[in-house]
Amino acid sequence: MRQFTWDDLQYFLAVARTGQLTTAARRLRTNHVTVSRRIDRLEESLSARLFERNPRGYVLTALGEKLVESAEIMEREADRFQNEASEGTVSLTGVVRLSILEGFANFFLADRMPRMAQSYPGLSIEMVTIQQIVSLSRRDADLSITLHATRTGPYFQEKLTPYRLFIYGSRDYLARHSPIGEQSDLSNHRFIGYIEDMIFTPGLDYMREILPGLHPAYQSSSIFAQLSATRSGFGLCILPYFIACKYPELVPVLPKDLHLNRDYWMICHEDIVSTPRIRALSDFIKSEVKTQSSVFAGERLLG
Repeated sequence: MRQFTWDDLQYFLAVARTGQLTTAARRLRTNHVTVSRRIDRLEESLSARLFERNPRGYVLTALGEKLVESAEIMEREADRFQNEASEGTVSLTGVVRLSILEGFANFFLADRMPRMAQSYPGLSIEMVTIQQIVSLSRRDADLSITLHATRTGPYFQEKLTPYRLFIYGSRDYLARHSPIGEQSDLSNHRFIGYIEDMIFTPGLDYMREILPGLHPAYQSSSIFAQLSATRSGFGLCILPYFIACKYPELVPVLPKDLHLNRDYWMICHEDIVSTPRIRALSDFIKSEVKTQSSVFAGERLLG
């Protein structure tokens, strides 16, 4: 057995977590040929097979499974080393992958990210809005913004902000359809919502709370598509105030009587929560959210 290269462990962990050379390569910002070569080199230096190769990807061998924990300990120590070495410095480099809900990403955070880039030009942010395919437990992401706290696992989590959702319709739609004076009148209207059998978290199941038994006539997994259909006059839709308030053609329906309360949570692995790159992004998000707390709460509609 010859001495293995420490740097090869990050390739080992990336493949172990993703099971795919190409996916691991994207995470490491390299190409699949390099990842394959580094895995081969690590196995050769250890005189052991860490993965079984098959048409579906790379699967850990029993020995590979055993070594993942040790490799992750080394990874955490490397992060801690970098953290301690970076104390007091301004320049940050590296990549932070953020798993985030589509509405929060596209309608709040995206247009604020240039300020983050100005403060930390060497830091690269990856925002993944398809949370169904991203797992913190597999370390597919470094930081996650979700609707619920997690009950298990070595995570640091904090409530980011509460927010409210209301029923909206376009002025044109409301003018062309029967008036809405009370909740029972809503059953006479078309609704727009999520695809029911694709709702991946209970917090998005709005219809069950507002109008149990009523199924949306137009369903989409994208809140952007729902917003577009609402603005075009297709029907009514339940939308967060911080999104809908940007469009003057949208009118809230019975806002004081009918609204939903939700929370955004920020979650991260305990072992990296204090690293400079994670702390920089999480502090930035918290600061931006704090300045808009009344907007998230929809206070104007309840006053």
